[in-house]
Amino acid sequence: MSKLFIARVRGAGGERPLVTVRAAAEGEARLFVEAAYPEDEVLEIAEPGEWVSDTDTGTRSGDVREHADVAWQAPASRPV
Repeated sequence: MSKLFIARVRGAGGERPLVTVRAAAEGEARLFVEAAYPEDEVLEIAEPGEWVSDTDTGTRSGDVREHADVAWQAPASRPV
């Protein structure tokens, strides 16, 4: 079963909007995001904590989605 992860990704033009990915574990999530953004740097992958989205975050493992107008924010369930 896949879980939702959020990713902080930086490209040549700066940080991308928030990226979500469905994966079984954090390491797999990182691989999916790195494959989707091969020219960019994946700065952080985390479980979203209390973050709730009203947009589609996908349902299958490997679903990578970029959420326009949503910036990365560290999950509240862990230290900044």
